[in-house]
Amino acid sequence: MQRRLFSTGRRLLSHENPLGLPRSGAPPQIPRMQRGLPKKQNIRDVKHVVAVSSAKGGVGKSTIAVNLALSLARLGHRTGILDTDIFGPSIPTLLNLSGEPRLTEDNRLIPLQNYGLPSMSMGYLVPESSPVVWRGLMVQKALQQLLFSVAWPSLDILILDLPPGTGDVQLTITQSIHLSGALIVSTPQDLSLKDAIRGVEMFKKVDVKILGMVQNMSVFRCEACGHEQHIFGTDGVKQKCEELGIKLLGDVPLHARICDDADGGRPTVVAEPESERAAAFRGIAERVADEVG
Repeated sequence: MQRRLFSTGRRLLSHENPLGLPRSGAPPQIPRMQRGLPKKQNIRDVKHVVAVSSAKGGVGKSTIAVNLALSLARLGHRTGILDTDIFGPSIPTLLNLSGEPRLTEDNRLIPLQNYGLPSMSMGYLVPESSPVVWRGLMVQKALQQLLFSVAWPSLDILILDLPPGTGDVQLTITQSIHLSGALIVSTPQDLSLKDAIRGVEMFKKVDVKILGMVQNMSVFRCEACGHEQHIFGTDGVKQKCEELGIKLLGDVPLHARICDDADGGRPTVVAEPESERAAAFRGIAERVADEVG
């Protein structure tokens, strides 16, 4: 196609890429220091860091993240969870925790703990009813403190509950710390899968290992008659994993108890540890542990 040029009398304007954005959506491949990117660091006293992402809200990512962390802890791994959603933190509700963390002598935040799982979240630092109305620089500063100013006990694995999207927070995390991998949560619905694919591609662009995908809300089974109904479609995530050549880490059914227990601050793994639903989370945890070694 021939490029269309418009004359203003002084210069020619090209309408082919007016903002000059990279064609692939990725930053130009310039050395890290020249791009002003931070040097990647390890989080103190943490061996492995795994990001749980969805790139779309409302698919149960935080519920998956907290049940994954609790399952890993019950498998014998020293596990913690960090809520990196500055604007809409969910971990305080899911773990039934509140109150401001105490500080160590060197001014590091001491994680709050419930069910044997140490955790940190912006929700502990800001009142629940107070919105976080910050611009980007303040968000970046808060995120750096959450990443590097928490006094974690010695951990085998730290689960990061990422906010929806593929923006500033995700880029700051992937450029600031060494991640052992990332898993993507999606429902089988096409609308969710389209965003999930963006999440997969984002992690590929920043050279983060994709551990696999989790299919959430896959099937609803009537407890009265046993009839199964695929509310959001059938095996959409499984099919997408096959297309992309990545692993399906697990399949979590759609069940009212998962939602009710989460809202009540007693995640499924704690509330009904012998249930089929808890077994699904356990299976995901075993596969994640194997993937990160």
